[in-house]
Amino acid sequence: MANNNSGSNRAEVPQAREALNRFKMEIANEIGVPLKQGYNGDLTSKQNGSVGGEMVKRMIRQQEQQMSGGQQ
Repeated sequence: MANNNSGSNRAEVPQAREALNRFKMEIANEIGVPLKQGYNGDLTSKQNGSVGGEMVKRMIRQQEQQMSGGQQ
């Protein structure tokens, strides 16, 4: 079965990629993960996962607020 996904997790819209990178750095800073631009192979899976997990939690929370008319 043909698959159009090349296997990469890249944003198709450059502005979206930039916004996600800013969001990722903001979250990392807030939760104390020393994330930096470029190579981060010195960080643990737990550290990296905590950044991604927090990003997802906040995106879901924002979507739920929008769906409920901002009332929470």
